[in-house]
Amino acid sequence: MTLTEMRYIVALARERHFGKAAEACHVSQPTLSVALKKVEGQLGAALFERTASDVRITALGERIVTQARRVLEEAVKLEEIAESTGDPMSGQLRVGIIYTIAPYLLPQFIPALSKAAPKMPLFLKEDFTGNLIPALKAGELDVIVIALPFSEPGLVAQPVYDEPFRVVVPADHAWAGRDDIQADELDGQNLLLLGQGNCFRDQVLESCPRLSAPDALEHSLEGSSLETIRYMVASGAGVAVMPSTAADPLIDKESMVRVLPFAGKPPARTVGLVWRVTFPRPQAIDAVRAALLSCKLPGTTTLR
Repeated sequence: MTLTEMRYIVALARERHFGKAAEACHVSQPTLSVALKKVEGQLGAALFERTASDVRITALGERIVTQARRVLEEAVKLEEIAESTGDPMSGQLRVGIIYTIAPYLLPQFIPALSKAAPKMPLFLKEDFTGNLIPALKAGELDVIVIALPFSEPGLVAQPVYDEPFRVVVPADHAWAGRDDIQADELDGQNLLLLGQGNCFRDQVLESCPRLSAPDALEHSLEGSSLETIRYMVASGAGVAVMPSTAADPLIDKESMVRVLPFAGKPPARTVGLVWRVTFPRPQAIDAVRAALLSCKLPGTTTLR
């Protein structure tokens, strides 16, 4: 079994979808399918169960995928040893960023890093934390920008800035003239949330304890992105909790909503970098951190 075939199998185990796995591996779906059939033919057993609507991994497949991940992680270490002798500030840097950070960070981050490291072109990937971590461990990404805390053997996490949350309401909402909002007042409101699997949704629920009650989300609605939620608020569909980088710019550009602070110490998230312990270009990580710190993101407090 080749390293390429192992990557296909690991991707399929992660995505549980042939098209998505092929896209993640930058190959066509037939190429991935042919490679899988070849491996299964060599093993004499199926690694995945295919149905019209689902892909399930077999017991043998679980064992093969677990070992393949180990092999791929060790292969990445070999590549990093070979790369360690070159110029750490040249060559592509593969950066992953979660959906609720990327749109508000990248317009400042990309030019800042390009200016500091002009010989280091960027490959950028937006995704959920749950997908970025395996990609980082597999060597598909070099560093990721996610919400902390995070801790896992073999990976290093470093905080960069704290970001408070805001309450965003329609312009004609009863709270529109308020100075601030208590977190427990969100209970019973038509709360607009991101969908399941998005870490910011979990952070919002954790920051407002009453929302964990069994019927607290009875009137909640879901949006696919913070921008979708913004438009839902503007239409009067409900209220939302948003990070300051997404909410504060609305004060001047969106007349149909009001952005309100939380009373007292606001709920917040810490945003930071995560990379492999073995990554051989620490200077590149330092450049990424410096570029992040140079960004003037609304409401945030940098952590030196």
